[in-house]
Amino acid sequence: MKSKKLFLIPVKRLFPAWLLGLPLVYAALGFLDSYYQTFTETLFLSFFLQCLAALFIYFVLGRLLLKFRASRVDFALQSAAAVSVILFFAYLVQMAADFPKLFDISSFVLAPIIQTSFFLGVVAAFFVSMWAVPALRRAEFQQTRFYQFVDANLGGILITLLFFAVYFLLSSIFNQPVFRFDDIFFDTDSKLYRQRFGTELYQDYYERTVHPYVLIIVRPWVWMVSLFLKGDMLYGIFIVTALAGALSVFLVWYFVDSSLKNRTYALLIAALFGATTSQLVFGSIIENYIFLGLTALIFMVLLLKKSPLYALVLTGSAAFGITISNIAQTVIAHFFVKRDIPQLIKYGLIIGALIVPLNLLNNVFYPKAHPYLWDVGTLQFEEKNVFTPSLQRANYLGRVIVLHSFIAPEPLLLKEDLPFIKVWFFRAALKNAPLQIGRYETDLGNALVFIWLVLLGVGSLLAIKNLFKYDFGFPVSFVLITLFSFVFYMRYGRDVFLYSTNWTYAITLFLALAWRDLADKRWFQTGLFAFVVLLMVNNSRLILTMLLASYMHIR
Repeated sequence: MKSKKLFLIPVKRLFPAWLLGLPLVYAALGFLDSYYQTFTETLFLSFFLQCLAALFIYFVLGRLLLKFRASRVDFALQSAAAVSVILFFAYLVQMAADFPKLFDISSFVLAPIIQTSFFLGVVAAFFVSMWAVPALRRAEFQQTRFYQFVDANLGGILITLLFFAVYFLLSSIFNQPVFRFDDIFFDTDSKLYRQRFGTELYQDYYERTVHPYVLIIVRPWVWMVSLFLKGDMLYGIFIVTALAGALSVFLVWYFVDSSLKNRTYALLIAALFGATTSQLVFGSIIENYIFLGLTALIFMVLLLKKSPLYALVLTGSAAFGITISNIAQTVIAHFFVKRDIPQLIKYGLIIGALIVPLNLLNNVFYPKAHPYLWDVGTLQFEEKNVFTPSLQRANYLGRVIVLHSFIAPEPLLLKEDLPFIKVWFFRAALKNAPLQIGRYETDLGNALVFIWLVLLGVGSLLAIKNLFKYDFGFPVSFVLITLFSFVFYMRYGRDVFLYSTNWTYAITLFLALAWRDLADKRWFQTGLFAFVVLLMVNNSRLILTMLLASYMHIR
């Protein structure tokens, strides 16, 4: 009788966990059946993924129960934040399904030939998971670094997985080969980088030197992912781009949680960051910039955790290799956080010594990928992106940095030199065309702008008030990184929103630290949650506009 009760303990929570895992595994197998079609392959995959999903959800349900008992308000806010992202994802799927030439929902439906093996695999997974549950409770397993990391960072992991689903959905839509031109969305070179990262056509046909060894940083990750897709590098880069966006969300959560020890607040800030215009666009459209944002966040976390110099050098070298100007962000942060001039000099000298070897290594693995860094003559190509500073450009650039990177306006729809309508936020003055910028034309957009400006104002006042109460290294770094971007892009860039990953994380983390006196207030947490929900509603309009503008030509 006693053994029977012990048998029922895991079943009571495992069965709903197993049921909740079924649609996730079904959708995953629906995607993977393009690569794995034999009975044995799909049986193993469905069994393995269902075991993983059931055990993870079982663990999550247990932690939710503990959270509910400890604090029902925290439980409600954290659960509501997660559910809001799930509903956001479901709404985007429904929206995209209305454009079958861009998104075929049947690609996530199991082929009839493998449904039997799927059924057998998931049923077997239930019984094996029931046997595995007691192992999760053993002290030996709970003392492992893996278990402790997942347990300590569960909220961040969950919000990361949810935003990965959002970004991958958008990535699979807006990176298709049918978008056969650059500059369609926000001046991105999406065709170029789709080829460079996802095909054998890795040469930069613009012949630029400002990304000196980006290929050896990004393509190995794409290759590793492609191993699970039977060599499909194209979908590999779709996944890697979405992963970079999702990992950026996790690092924002990790930074805030580590700094302020408030997981509900950290989750809300991560959800806010994940739903920003910048993250939705560049966490999905293939370009350099999401990798720059991710690299910068890794550097900030390494500084926060007081990591050794070699880790900072590796991350700083990656930032330089992706785009040379981004080394400035790491120098600013290192100077104000570490406040160690000798180490900063050593940091700069080591990175300087690595530049040439890494540039050579990049072109050894990828011959003629682009000119070498010291071939300065090729920089002439960038002259078309250089403009004369003006008060109007300063005004519009400030709007993009402070507002558009977070809250999507109605974009510019430009019918110019491509057989596609360009969807941009900012268009620099070109030839006889005036400088243009997207504007807020809905009540919701204008209301969110007003609330956001109030939040920015409150955050700025609190930051000044507490400047010397807390360590000022990170807040000052985030302000100066944003100001550096403002000065730099006063002269450079046709659609400056293209570079928004350089400052969106900095503004988000600055405000997260500035609002620390309000972080425990339930009214503030509730208000922040409501703002995030409305932000997702507003920013979904941009996705709809992108779908409509594209569908007109693809049809």
